[in-house]
Amino acid sequence: MHSSLDERALTAYVSRLLDSHLPDGRTPPLAQRMVAQALERVAHCHSRIHRKYFQDERGARFDHLNGDHMAAFLWFLGNTAWKESGAEDLATRLFYLNKIMHGLDLFYSVPMPDIFILVHPVGTVIGKANFNDYLVVYQSCTVGADTDIYPRFGKGAILYSGSSVLGDCQVGDNVVFAANALLIDTPVPSDTVVVGQYPTQRLLPNHRPVRSRCFEPPAGRGE
Repeated sequence: MHSSLDERALTAYVSRLLDSHLPDGRTPPLAQRMVAQALERVAHCHSRIHRKYFQDERGARFDHLNGDHMAAFLWFLGNTAWKESGAEDLATRLFYLNKIMHGLDLFYSVPMPDIFILVHPVGTVIGKANFNDYLVVYQSCTVGADTDIYPRFGKGAILYSGSSVLGDCQVGDNVVFAANALLIDTPVPSDTVVVGQYPTQRLLPNHRPVRSRCFEPPAGRGE
């Protein structure tokens, strides 16, 4: 993957963002190794995303001035800091920075998959559901609990703008939630499009796999 900033420059850049947005003088130092590990995770993720801005003639790319890239990177970085070093204070600040910059509520401990896309995710709230690879989340989406039970997603899911998935929802593979769809405590079989709002939502057949929409190269191009 080629990046708009190398590891050293990106470390300095994020450090300055933390200091300027959270100026209490208590931000722990950001280690370059954490940034390097987060970039490795971003590289793996972006190498599977075959759509504009994530790939070019040189392959996967990361641009610190692309809000979608940066929102995902800040989650990867906070999650890495928390998992690898137990740096909860730093991880909390990275979560808050992401919320300030992108309007995204995605806590560092939420178990996101290795391969996902956030598409201009302003106003999106993602809780501690069980996710799988090939996840796409647009703006103003909500994934959360009804009481203490969170949804469980299969491989390949798209949440279009304004959709919400709440509670005990066992979602199969290749499921698309249409704009403004609302689902609560309802199972969804694989290869389905969810339209409408609970309890009168409709489940329609999905004939186009999620991977072919965003994660597979166009016909005639290799991986």
